Amino acid sequence: MKFLILNGPNLNLLGKREPGIYGTENYEALCRMVEEHASEHGSTADCFQSNHEGAIIDAIQAADGVYDAIVINPGAYTHYSYAIHDALKSVSVPAYEVHISDITSRESFRAVSVTRPACVGQIYGQGLRGYTMAMDYFLEQAEP
Repeated sequence: MKFLILNGPNLNLLGKREPGIYGTENYEALCRMVEEHASEHGSTADCFQSNHEGAIIDAIQAADGVYDAIVINPGAYTHYSYAIHDALKSVSVPAYEVHISDITSRESFRAVSVTRPACVGQIYGQGLRGYTMAMDYFLEQAEP
């Protein structure tokens, strides 16, 4: 499988931004982790992060016909980006939404996801492991 791992605003600051919530591992460690996990399963994973909504939409649109699955952490766009929702619905590549923290136990606005309905599932509160859990969902679906 070919995975596109998409990360939205501020995820480039992993390890620095509120480590009590998001952990101490940095963004590069996250990318290494998902790339290694993919490789262990005969797959590949490409990481992309942007603080810009349009760049994320462009990456989703460009994924069509190139990737088998998208694992996306839209960051704050989760709560209000109908444009990302629409982009996910517009491509034939299935997506799984991931959040590092438990979005249901934080501020009330964080529990609302407008992008979730465009995804096959959502994982939250599992730390960085949520990314590999989402990848495993797709790997299991691909098994004969």
